[in-house]
This record gives sequence, structure tokens and C-alpha cells, in this order.
Amino acid sequence: MRRTYNSRMSDIDTRSPDYAALARDIKCWARELGFADTGISGTRLADDEKHLLSWLDHGHHGEMEYMARHGTKRARPAELEPGTQRVISVRMDYIPPGTANAWGVLKDAEAGYVSRYALGRDYHKLMRGRLQKLAERIHGAIGDFGYRAYVDSAPVLEKALARNAGMGWIGKHTVLINRNAGSYFFLGELYTDLPLPVDEPASAHCGSCTRCIEVCPTQAIIGPYQLDAKRCISYLTIELKGSIPEELRTPMGNRIFGCDDCQLVCPWNKFAQTTTEADFAPRHSLDGARLVELFAWSEDEFLKRTEGMAIRRTGYEGWLRNIAVALGNAPQSAAAIESLNARADDPSPVVREHVAWALAKQRR
Repeated sequence: MRRTYNSRMSDIDTRSPDYAALARDIKCWARELGFADTGISGTRLADDEKHLLSWLDHGHHGEMEYMARHGTKRARPAELEPGTQRVISVRMDYIPPGTANAWGVLKDAEAGYVSRYALGRDYHKLMRGRLQKLAERIHGAIGDFGYRAYVDSAPVLEKALARNAGMGWIGKHTVLINRNAGSYFFLGELYTDLPLPVDEPASAHCGSCTRCIEVCPTQAIIGPYQLDAKRCISYLTIELKGSIPEELRTPMGNRIFGCDDCQLVCPWNKFAQTTTEADFAPRHSLDGARLVELFAWSEDEFLKRTEGMAIRRTGYEGWLRNIAVALGNAPQSAAAIESLNARADDPSPVVREHVAWALAKQRR
């Protein structure tokens, strides 16, 4: 059901709102709440729906069955949330100042690379809370209205909606790019029944550049704007449960949670903005921690140290599986072999399999 406020009509100015002025106010309020940018779009996503259905038909979603399960709701906001007329899209930068240099960590094969978005607090609750406050500001101005806030919490084509709201274009790596801020940001949406004026969609500016396609360690970007998730390291280290295909383990290098390579080489990220959100600061030195130290975490330590973080999504078994692969790819060392041997008889068959693979690589 759509969220609405129930206020006494006597407390509210019942005249029809000036929606153009309200849209301007919404953008100001959103900035005051910590969002870097805000845009408003309609709900038509016909071309994006065709792209989505083709992607699903080709099986590029792998084991992410939820991508297919919701059918066309993902591309039809009014089916997901009846009454939706507009979508307010927001974005929030996530790279904190002082974070260890990403390329430096990737070149240090004895360190574990965690995607920069996952180093601090999980953004979902934080952004949903801010969107709720934005809704409260709107209610304070006009009274009751229908809305629902989403931050990766429902079948939403967030990048297409943000593009239509003028916040950036979808690059050849399928990530949204903003010409003034690169691509290191989170997205969130407020579906609403308010007939707000919409913004102009953003135009694309990738040109002839193919750096993101060329750099992908596993060749997951199979063509411009085409991602085979089954080969993507973010999928392999987070979404995939069970064994990682052997031919993709060596290309994973020391990436233990997600991958940023396609963004790291993007020329537009020279304009990337650092965040002022303290909650996104790296925790437990995860912006460059040693693999052998991370591999020694007990399950209790893992759960305690990743509380409130996106890393929890991979689960303890997935965490150990990913680190085992990274240790196998690390330079041969007594420390790596000792660390792997300590888990050679792990209760998880998935962990044991990847440890055996890593030990075989270390002993060559």
C-alpha cells in the first residue's frame, strides 16, 4: 500500500499547490538533508523495459532470480506502486576523504580489495531515513500525499529513472555517470502521486571511449551497455552462492567484495566528489586490510565487525570463499599457505573446495 499521511484538513492549506515551486523546494530540502543532487521524472520506461527483458532472456542475470520474478513491475512504476505519477530521484556521494588509493590496494596482492561503496555503513537505511524526512518536509508544505521510498528495496530501474530525471547517463559499463560528479554515488527514489514538473533527461557523453570494457578482469562487459552479470566480480563475490567458476577465479585477483575497475578507469571520475557523510568512512581498515588477517576472522568476529555494513550480504561462507580465492592469487608465501591450511578442514564444503584450489596455486 502507498504510504500517506493522515492530518486534519484544518491544519493544511487546501488550495492546489504551486507544483513548480514545490519541485524547487524539494530540491533545496533534499540538499539540506545531505543528498548531492535531486531530479524528477515521469514513469515511462518502455525502451528500458525492452532492454531489461532482452537481458533476462539471455540469462545474463545468473542466479538473481528476483530480477525475473517481478516481471514488468521493475519498468512500470505505477504497477509497483499504484497511483505513481512522478519519481523523485536522489543521489549521495560515497567516497570519504582519506580512503586508501584503490589502485594501490589492487596492486598489493596481499591486501583484500573491498568495493569502495561497501567500506562503511550500509547506505540503505541511511538513505531511506533521509527520504522519509524529505517526505515529511513535503507533507509540512502541502499536507497529505501518496508516496513510497525505495533504496534498492524493490524492483526499480533506478538508473533509468535517474537518467530521465537529468542526473546522468548510463555508461557503457551500465553504471550511471554524472558529468559533474562521476559515478561514485548511491541512488534512491521517492515514488509519488504528485504531478510535479519533470526535468530534462540527461544526454550521453561516453563517446568512443571503451576503457571500462577493456579493463574488466573477467570480460563481463560483453559489449557497450551490455553486462553479463554471471562473469561480473561483484556478482561472483556477493550474489553467487556456492562455487565460483574456476576459469574466473584467477582474474578476480585480490577482489574479495565487489569490483570497481570499470569506474576506476572512467575519465569522468576525475570529477568525482568526496562525501561529507561520516558513516561512509572505512571501518576496521577494510580499505586495505591484509588477507591473512581477514581470513582468520571467526564467524562471530565477522558478524560483529560487519554489523550495519553491506559486506554482510555475502555471508560468512561467501566471505571465506572470496578470501581463499584471493590468497590463491597472492604471491607464494609461508603465511598464505599456513592461513589456508588452517581452514583446509572447514565445515563448509564450498570453503574447503576454494581452499584446496588456492593451496594448489600456492604450491606450484
